[in-house]
Formats: sequence, C-alpha cells, structure tokens
Amino acid sequence: MVRVLRPLIERKTWQRWAHLVVGGALLMPYWFLAMGVTPLLPVGGAVLLVLMLVVLPGAAVFVTGLVPTVRLLEGSLAAELLKGPAESLVPGAAHSWESRTRAAAWFTLHLGAGVVVSGLSLAVPPLAFVMLLAPLVTWDERFLEVWGWHGTWHQWPAPLIGAASLAALLAVIVGAGALLSRLAPRFLGPSAAERLAAAEARAVKLAERNRLARELHDSVGHALSVVTLQAGAAGRVLDSDPGFAREALGAIEESARAALEDLDHVLGLLREDASRPAPQATLRDLGRLLEQTRIAGVELDAEVGLEVEQVPAAVSREAYRIVQEGLTNALRHAGRVPVRLRLGIAGERLEMEMSNPLGAHRGDGAGHGGGRGLAGVRERVTVLRGDMTAGADGDAWRFRVSLPLRSGT
Repeated sequence: MVRVLRPLIERKTWQRWAHLVVGGALLMPYWFLAMGVTPLLPVGGAVLLVLMLVVLPGAAVFVTGLVPTVRLLEGSLAAELLKGPAESLVPGAAHSWESRTRAAAWFTLHLGAGVVVSGLSLAVPPLAFVMLLAPLVTWDERFLEVWGWHGTWHQWPAPLIGAASLAALLAVIVGAGALLSRLAPRFLGPSAAERLAAAEARAVKLAERNRLARELHDSVGHALSVVTLQAGAAGRVLDSDPGFAREALGAIEESARAALEDLDHVLGLLREDASRPAPQATLRDLGRLLEQTRIAGVELDAEVGLEVEQVPAAVSREAYRIVQEGLTNALRHAGRVPVRLRLGIAGERLEMEMSNPLGAHRGDGAGHGGGRGLAGVRERVTVLRGDMTAGADGDAWRFRVSLPLRSGT
C-alpha cells in the first residue's frame, strides 16, 4: 500500500506534473490562433475540427521549436522539473539544424502531452469528488434521465469509480513525467558534433593547464633550488666575505621576485584573467638564469652560441625551460657540483647537452618531494617533435636534447 501511494507524496511527481501543466498552458495561444484561422479554410465537419485542434497548432509549435533558444529554455525547464535522467542536461542553444529539429520535436511532444495531462487534471478531480459523494446524496431524476440512468442508477459503485479515476490520473502523471524525463536527454542533449566540439575544448583546456603546470614547476622549482643554495652559501661566508654574502642575498631577492611574477602570471591564467599574460622567458634571458646558478655556488661551464637568440620564439621559450629544468635537477640531485652546458645550432636543429659528475645524482624524481623533473621535459620535447636522452654515462649524468627549429624538420 505504501509503495502504491509513494508517487502521491514524492516531490518529483508534482514537479513533473508542473512541467506538463506548463506545456499545456503554452499550447493555448496556438489553439487560439488555429481557431481564428480555420474558419477561413474551405473545409468543415470533422476535418475542420482536426485541423483546428491538432494539425495547425502542432505545425505552429514545431516551427516555434526550431528557434535556437527554445532548446536552451526547454533544457533548463526539463533539468529543473523533470529530474531523473533529465538532470544531466546542460542547457544550451541549438547550433545546427539537427539539434533544432530534435528540440522542435521535443517542444511538440512537451506541449501535446502537457495539454492532455492538463485537461485530465481539470476534469478528473471534480468527477471523482462527485462519485465519492454519490451514496450520500439523492440525485434529481431529471439529471438521471439526461444520462439515460433513470431506473437503472446504482450508487454503490460510484466511490469505486471515483477512486479508480484518481488512481488513473496519478498513473498518467507519473508515467508521462517518467517518460519525458527519459526522453529529454535524447531530444535536448548535445549532438555528436557538439559532443566532439566539447571534447576538443576540454582537451585544449587541459593541455593549456598542463602547460601552465610545467611553467610553474620549472620556474618556481628552479628558483627555490637556487635560493636554497644561495642562502646556504651566504650564511657560510657572511663574516669572512660580506661582499659575496650581499651579492648572494641580492640574487636571492631577484630569484624570489622572478618566481613570484611567474606564479602571479600562472594564477592569473588559471583564473582566466586575460590581463595577465603567460611568462615569456626565452633564450635571450638565459644569461640571467646562468648567472643566478653561478651565484648559488655552482661551477657552471656554459658554451652558448650567439645564434641561439635567433631561433623561433616557440622553440626559444621551450628551450629556456628545458635548460632551467636541467639545472634544477642538477642542483636538487647532485648539489653544488660542476655542471657543463653546451647549447647551439647544428643545421636545422637546436642541440643541447648538459652533464655533471654522477656523485649523489639519483635520477629523475628522487628526493625532495619527487617532482615531475625530466617527465615535464619529455612533454616539452614531445610537443616540439624533438629527441631526448638522459641517464648515467660513465661517471657522469648526461642530458641531451635535440629540437627542430621548424615543424617537420
């Protein structure tokens, strides 16, 4: 018994009923329009009635449903009131004729089912009320004669008829609401082209966020590694070599400021703040990066060809971050050991090689929190269709990268 009555007390039943009633109300203007037009047609009888009540209103509703914003409005209404599968709808305007046609078919279905349920909702409850009270009243004989019941009227089945009519109305409301909820995603959901476009947009956004994560990891990670060594070096010579200590402290300030600028840029982009451009450090800025590394106490032997400043901007930006990450890995995993860097152009490729004594080098991701390390470098190299090798080579750790200066080379 409780299971039978549950739809009567469930909130979604009456939310779906409200959705259907809204559809019935929306159909009224189309009926009024048809009533004004059909008398002008050279037809009559049942044909005129069908045209007035079904054909003309249905055609007008379908045409209205082709308006792009109808899908947006109907999707919002369905997600809010139909619940169930319809809650997964992401309302949006129709951008193709296929989507418009599905939305128009849904609009027609919604208004057609709505007017049926609305009519039953108006007619059935009064009938049921009369039937339920029938045994308690004495009917006028003239009323019974109109219906042909005179002499044959039995009042005892009337309450059963009333209760059955209310149950049937409830079943129609529940069934129609559940059916529309299941059908809504098919009619109002995205088309295959829209799903593909949404997937591409998500992929682009994810790729951009991954790029920003690499930028943040390389920039701030390098700055923190350098600052740590610079602070240690300044502390050891603070009394014996104040000049060097001041220079190291100045470098710490510069490194921290640069890291904060990069962090501010990246956070601005994550907040989709168009006024904050992404960090644009290139190989033209490599001198400052190498100088900061030397101030940190690293013996850095760098040979950088002058021609590298002329490489394409996209390659220059990625190459700068690759050098930065290579130096960061050396600082994190090997400490203040001699580092050798060779960077130049050979033919149509940018060639980079970095090495340092193997010593305590434990490889990518070892120690200090297990950052992304060389995995991020591989992502950059893969995007540019370059080549990369990294690993122990005798008693040294060697890191090589070769990047094409132009795509396809």
